[in-house]
Amino acid sequence: MKILFFDTKKYDKESFDKILPEYEGIEIEYVEADVSERTAKYTKGFDAICAFVSSNLSRKVIEILAENGIKLILMRCAGFNNIDLKACEKHGITILRVPGYSPEAVAEHAMALALACNRRVHKAYIKVRENNFSLVGLTGYNFHHKTAGIIGTGKIGAAMCRICRGFGMRVIGYDVYQNPDLDFVEYVELDKLLEESDLISLHCPLTDDSYHMINSKSIKKMKNNVILVNTSRGALIDTDDLIKGIREHKFHAVGLDVYEEETENVFENREDDILETSITSRLLSFPNVIVTSHQAFLTEEALEAISYTTMENAKSYINGDCIESNIVK
Repeated sequence: MKILFFDTKKYDKESFDKILPEYEGIEIEYVEADVSERTAKYTKGFDAICAFVSSNLSRKVIEILAENGIKLILMRCAGFNNIDLKACEKHGITILRVPGYSPEAVAEHAMALALACNRRVHKAYIKVRENNFSLVGLTGYNFHHKTAGIIGTGKIGAAMCRICRGFGMRVIGYDVYQNPDLDFVEYVELDKLLEESDLISLHCPLTDDSYHMINSKSIKKMKNNVILVNTSRGALIDTDDLIKGIREHKFHAVGLDVYEEETENVFENREDDILETSITSRLLSFPNVIVTSHQAFLTEEALEAISYTTMENAKSYINGDCIESNIVK
């Protein structure tokens, strides 16, 4: 099998090259460009492509891939809302993903965001570098004995629940499917979670039902001085409503690893560019907001797990026995 690996970063190549010798008969060619209508035409002669969460796998791109004989899309991530599934089904293209690589990596980053924005670590770092040792504007509050509301209690959400419990927090959760392993979590309706939580952390998939679940109505139901963290999908939050809430001093702090309209920015160095959207600059203008670059997954353990699962997916496809739990349908 020949795989064209799109949107290659240094850490991708290092982690995949490290294990590639274990998979005889599989070749990878790395390119820095991401897959698009322009780059998809270069897939001729390959059997599969490897793409990531921000890759453009629209109907038109899928059609070009199909014309070039691509039969397999390997997603080195859990999300697949960027793929036209109907087009893949029409052209007989199989999609295999990495449903779980390191839940703890994402959950730990969510807590890191919560702590950093709560205690204004980003502001303190900049102030001290300028020899400003004033504590004005850096006041946070204890998490101990506060209430953490976790929306989505799958593997990542469950890991976040355990972290919050370790901080001595009361943990309440909202999910369509309750996790039986979380006997210390009190499951409640969404409105109750919004009303009672001091920290709200989003760990649910993006669906038609969850799109913009955090909006002006849900924000009004939250406590004043609440902390909101999102490491899942940007479109879970209506950004305009979030910004309005920040301006109205509803939030003590906001930590975002994902946000709407992030596609052009994710994993790219754009320090010399004039950004086409004001979303990023508007969010970064607030002293109580921290935005990171979709990096919650980025640990050595997670990269290793992503590499192995992706290669096992390729191997299973070759052997005609795809790993059922990894198939996107």
